[in-house]
Amino acid sequence: MVFLTAAAEQGNVLGLFMPFIIMLGVFYVFLIRPQQKQQKERQNMLNALKKGDKVVTIGGIHGEITALKDDVITLRIADKVEIRVSRSGIGRVV
Repeated sequence: MVFLTAAAEQGNVLGLFMPFIIMLGVFYVFLIRPQQKQQKERQNMLNALKKGDKVVTIGGIHGEITALKDDVITLRIADKVEIRVSRSGIGRVV
């Protein structure tokens, strides 16, 4: 008899936590996984930047890459006008 009540209590505990386990799985599939994929794609884009690429910064400035250093990129935004931006400040390649 004692074994039956222990098994029943264990089943109740599992039934109690099952909705939380399912919700964690849903959060992972719909929120965490796509965000990780997007971050990986962005990092690959930033690593693939090269001189001559036309880019748009996060702030909306359009320019052409004239120089690359570790974390600093020099953009030509007009004739004889160049600015330095952080590599992470690049929003997309045009």
